[in-house]
Amino acid sequence: MRALEQFIVDAKAACYVGGKAAETQGSRLAAHDLRYECGPFRYLDSYFGGTDFIGQEVVWKDGSPVWALNYYGRIIDPDRLDAEKAGSIIKQALIALYQQNRFLGGFSFQHALGEYIDESIGDVASFQGVERILVNDRLAYRLDYHGGLIEP
Repeated sequence: MRALEQFIVDAKAACYVGGKAAETQGSRLAAHDLRYECGPFRYLDSYFGGTDFIGQEVVWKDGSPVWALNYYGRIIDPDRLDAEKAGSIIKQALIALYQQNRFLGGFSFQHALGEYIDESIGDVASFQGVERILVNDRLAYRLDYHGGLIEP
């Protein structure tokens, strides 16, 4: 289980945060896909949209799906936060989170406009959580996520 969890952290850090995985042709019409591979594991983050977006991350081991995460994020207060600023804050916060070798919540990060907060329950096997950006103590962005292991 630890190898899977470490791969997930590495894949997330390489793809969205690190920009080390090039966006590939979408697996579905209008999808944005980010791929990462290492050893027996393969990762795909496939999402739709921009300012408001929805997506799914899947990990395969030796060709079989073993783990997935679904998410939906949106700007709540466009007067306080736009997609570009939100993306920058999220990347800064996730760099700090992934440096702790984990990807689930119980994490906060202070940024120039306020605070990033990620809270979740569960572990890599089964979890749900919410990611928020507060600007001047007001909710400006929210992402809900859930997922876990996939059993054949």
